Amino acid sequence: MSIHKLTAGSGYDYLTRQVAAMDATDKGHTGLASYYSEKGEAPGVWVGSGMAGIDGLSAGDVVTAEQMQALFGSGHHPLAHERREALQGPDLTNADYRAVTRLGVPFKVYENDVSTYRIEVAKRLADLNEQQGLPRDWPVPAEDRARIRTEVGREFFRAEHGRDPQDARELSGTIAQHSRPKTKAVAGFDLTFKPVKSVAVLWALADPAIAARVERAHQSAMKDALDFIEENALYSREGTNGVRQVDVKGLVATAFTHRDSRAGEPLLHTHVAVANKVQTLGGKWLAIDGRVLFKATVAASEVYNSSLERHLATDLGVEFEERPDDDPRKRPVRELVGVDPRLRERWSSRRAAIEVRRDELATDFQRAHGRPPTPIEAVQLSQQATLETRDPKHEPRTLADQRATWREQAREVLGGDKGIASMLSETLGSRFPKG
Repeated sequence: MSIHKLTAGSGYDYLTRQVAAMDATDKGHTGLASYYSEKGEAPGVWVGSGMAGIDGLSAGDVVTAEQMQALFGSGHHPLAHERREALQGPDLTNADYRAVTRLGVPFKVYENDVSTYRIEVAKRLADLNEQQGLPRDWPVPAEDRARIRTEVGREFFRAEHGRDPQDARELSGTIAQHSRPKTKAVAGFDLTFKPVKSVAVLWALADPAIAARVERAHQSAMKDALDFIEENALYSREGTNGVRQVDVKGLVATAFTHRDSRAGEPLLHTHVAVANKVQTLGGKWLAIDGRVLFKATVAASEVYNSSLERHLATDLGVEFEERPDDDPRKRPVRELVGVDPRLRERWSSRRAAIEVRRDELATDFQRAHGRPPTPIEAVQLSQQATLETRDPKHEPRTLADQRATWREQAREVLGGDKGIASMLSETLGSRFPKG
């Protein structure tokens, strides 16, 4: 399990963008057959025991984009729009509307928060386009953007310190400082649950009935980890400067399960977007004590991993063993016994290609600009590496189409259907269907 913050405004929308248009969340629940045949990802659902405090919604209900915007975008009740529209009566006041739409204090979302450095960079980028006969808002190549950011950074350093920067570290620090926007409110936390690669391989190649049980084990392990967080790491704070830690009723969250990576490789994983809204035992809506949540990340991840092993061993009779990591600084990973490591490597190629290309781009950047990339530029280089190594974009595919593709790829690696059957038989033992 990994964790990172979601910012208020639009910091959550990458989750809803990954749900295909034809899987619009207003379609409601779908059965296994339609899920198996529909294209794109399945809609997200509400999870967490804190949902008991959200009038009008329950755990398991399908998430809509409007609900996500209300809660994660601005910190209001997920049904704020509907509740406001339904409010009737004489002499209604703003206080009446606030009462039905708020969950404590709304998030602060800062608009027009642009530093003078970023304004100057934008002006010069626009001027460059104009000199080349292009529209002023035309996309500027990354190389030119980095050059202009460096030039403006040097000028800002001279203005502040009366001298040129002594080294790349000083220059990079100034650029990072002036590029940084005002901190936005934390809207929530993205907890990403992902089984080890061998489990994803089994899920991708086993018959649909076994694959469904693998996914069920993943969902059960995720619930065990969320229960652990609710019981051991979920608090809020009250009083001056949050001096007093207080108990809360549970998580208010959404879960989005996705099937593949950007390269189309099997990657069963679930994003749990935890809202930064929790209800105290007294009924007050406050923010999560994020420090405790982050400290519990490793423990919660261990709960997920060990629980997944237990659920799979109990239901399918599979076994796990330690596989040493290529990086000696990292602890061994426990993988399924019987899953061919060549498939794990075949379906991990995407990450390796991105990392290699990202390192190449960072080296080129240092050589060209005499400084390391700032955090923002490092993200941009990672995005560039992702784009340059990405396979041609494919249309949303059904799970059946994906499984057919994965099986064909496995045939190439293992030497045909007999190789796949032999691997599955070794992994599943008596549970592997012989017919």
